[in-house]
Amino acid sequence: MTVAPTGDQAFGRRRQLSDEVAAYVRDLIMSGQVRHGEFLRLERIAEDLGVSVTPVREALLSLRGEGFVQLEPRRGFMPAPLTRQDVQDLFEAQAYFAGELAARAAGNITGDELATLDRTQEQLELASKTHDSEAIEGANHRFHRVVNLSAHSPKTAWLLQLVVRYAPRRFYSSIQGWSQASVDDHHLVLAALRAGDAEAARQAMRTHIRHAGTLLVVHLEGQGFWDEQRGDRPRQG
Repeated sequence: MTVAPTGDQAFGRRRQLSDEVAAYVRDLIMSGQVRHGEFLRLERIAEDLGVSVTPVREALLSLRGEGFVQLEPRRGFMPAPLTRQDVQDLFEAQAYFAGELAARAAGNITGDELATLDRTQEQLELASKTHDSEAIEGANHRFHRVVNLSAHSPKTAWLLQLVVRYAPRRFYSSIQGWSQASVDDHHLVLAALRAGDAEAARQAMRTHIRHAGTLLVVHLEGQGFWDEQRGDRPRQG
């Protein structure tokens, strides 16, 4: 017999779907797939993700609250203007918290955790060589997760999670140099963690995150995301 979900279960599932849609739309915006002046079509997003329009609408309203999209009366949602400084600020905030976690991890990380990082790094390098974007994203995520958990600082990890969601995880392969930067930069982080050098780990991780932010800015510039004649004002449509 099939048991119908309770109201709380149904709400929880709908909220999960809404969060997943919001993450997808953030990735679209942060990778330059859509920009200010272009409308976000609810039906198209719903079709792409295999969901109904309801969680898409809820996600866009949530993103509006974040200042990430704006609602044009009688026309719909579009991405809010996004400047170079916005991107740099987001990655600077991420670099700060990620660096703190790496520094704390340097004093706590175990041999088993270091071995896990070594295996994950090998997986990342293999995925990079074969241009497997899904495997690159997965290995990169696991690498940073091990470092963050090793810090034993859940509040700082939670703060990092608030800003890291603005990195376009689904579109690594579209950003030139991103996967190779992860491969190269992780070696410096690993060396600092093995040495138990908190300051070196902090600086290596911050440099890594800032490097990623710079690559994203260059990627967006290459797409003509900003009109050079008007400074940081996004190009319309």
